[in-house]
Amino acid sequence: MAEAKSAKRKPVFIKADQLSPGTNGHNLVVKVLSSKMVMQKGRPDGIPGRPMRIAECLVGDDTGTILFTARNEQVDIMKPDATVILRNAKIDMFKGSMRLAVDKWGRVEVTEPAKFTVKEDNNLSLVEYELVNVVEE
Repeated sequence: MAEAKSAKRKPVFIKADQLSPGTNGHNLVVKVLSSKMVMQKGRPDGIPGRPMRIAECLVGDDTGTILFTARNEQVDIMKPDATVILRNAKIDMFKGSMRLAVDKWGRVEVTEPAKFTVKEDNNLSLVEYELVNVVEE
């Protein structure tokens, strides 16, 4: 009897319009529409080393767009017109709106140019969510 190998789970890819606040573990294929550097500074502790860079990138697929917060070396990958695979991405909330991010547990990788046309009139980062505290009686 052949020994059952633990099958590696194939990543499940979702579309931008399936993202919701407070969720993580997302895999998406998106096109980068724009990238804007929002912070670039040396190490705060004065230790020579890699400076910290953060860029806000508008990314999207054929269902909608969302702002992606690119950090450090991700900034170099997230160039306009690039098609990227975001693995294990999570939703961060910033001033009541969703931002997509990939931390050290995820990966950002360039892939073949996507065939889809980005649906630019559905920006999920423009939807405001109100934080509601549920009081249990």
